[in-house]
Amino acid sequence: MERNLKNVLVISFGFLLLFTAYSGLQSLQSSLNAEEGLGVASLSVLYAALTLSSMFLPPIIIKKLGCKWTIAVSMCCYVAYSLGNFYASWYTLIPTSMILGLGGAPLWSAKCTYLTIAGTLYADKAGKSAKDIINQYFGIFFLVFQTSGVWGNLISSLILSQSSNQASGVLAVLLVIIFLDQIKSDQAETEKEKTPFWSTFLATLRHLKDKRQCLLIPLTMYSGFEQAFLSGDFSKSFVTCALGIQYVGYMMICFAGINSLCSLLFGRISQFTGRKLLFALAAVLNTSCLITVLLWKPDPKQLAVFFVIPGLWGVSDAVWQTQTNALYGILFEKNKEAAFANYRLWESVGFVIAFAYSTKLQVYIKASIVLSVLVLSMLTYGAVEYLEAKSSPGTPAATKKENGGPHSQETHM
Repeated sequence: MERNLKNVLVISFGFLLLFTAYSGLQSLQSSLNAEEGLGVASLSVLYAALTLSSMFLPPIIIKKLGCKWTIAVSMCCYVAYSLGNFYASWYTLIPTSMILGLGGAPLWSAKCTYLTIAGTLYADKAGKSAKDIINQYFGIFFLVFQTSGVWGNLISSLILSQSSNQASGVLAVLLVIIFLDQIKSDQAETEKEKTPFWSTFLATLRHLKDKRQCLLIPLTMYSGFEQAFLSGDFSKSFVTCALGIQYVGYMMICFAGINSLCSLLFGRISQFTGRKLLFALAAVLNTSCLITVLLWKPDPKQLAVFFVIPGLWGVSDAVWQTQTNALYGILFEKNKEAAFANYRLWESVGFVIAFAYSTKLQVYIKASIVLSVLVLSMLTYGAVEYLEAKSSPGTPAATKKENGGPHSQETHM
């Protein structure tokens, strides 16, 4: 347990260092590189490359390099982006945005795969439920990781030198290379020997043959929609307009801080409450926030409301991140790399769509779209839970894990 926890913490603090640098740069793109729309263009290229990367690269790179070295190499792509911002131009920022996008999907897929394998291996040795350990590991990860929003926005608010951003990214790479243990799964090693290249290359798309994966697409896309709405539309149309841009950083710090604490809480209590209750809580809180946004007329005198909404949003986002990641790891244990690549793919599609219509639609229409996607997400998520209950009624989670879960053969089609 101590060694596993050490590895979870190494990954968590590695991502904290990396994304403290990245979130600071990302939040300043539209203002630092406003000339000819360079900042917005770079973000568009970044997410387009991330979407493309999610389709093909994660299973190949993870099987070739293993989780540890995939994380380390992918982190270098983020450092390259920091370097591109030193001398920001169309010739430096666009190529490095593309490099970051290509490295982003393998990075997140390798992280999720590592935590899932580590949780499963420890659960097998300790005789505990794999889903409970996996939930705890993701809770610890997001407890540490989500604080990057606090530090990144402090950097953005204070506009510190970009050299600190670069150093933070380099430290993340060194932390992973030196302290993270390589992890192996017997099943992964066996499949590595027998799986042909083209089968691995198309693994992400082939995984869509599993109807549970298809049903999870709206929920996964919603993660992109809701994050984009809060950080983009709510901060611009409500906080900036009513209070001033100087409050945006503090609003995001409130969101990130509560998100971080709730991530650990939900990762630990999910074994007692079950994931369905937590998903229901998140849906109710997010729905309440979106309805408030649709009906509320911002008033600077109502200062508390500007922080209550992102605070409640942070509670719900903690559920979306910890429980959806853990759900993928539990449902698709036999096909983790392709499953988490799909997670990153569809979340990125949600971001891309939200960015695409951001400047063209009024805020109440965008809030209505996000609310509609949330309703659809809960319906399709409910269908997944129904399929799970129907396929293995009364079967303990541990037994399902040992058998590879329901539809285990379907995921290998």
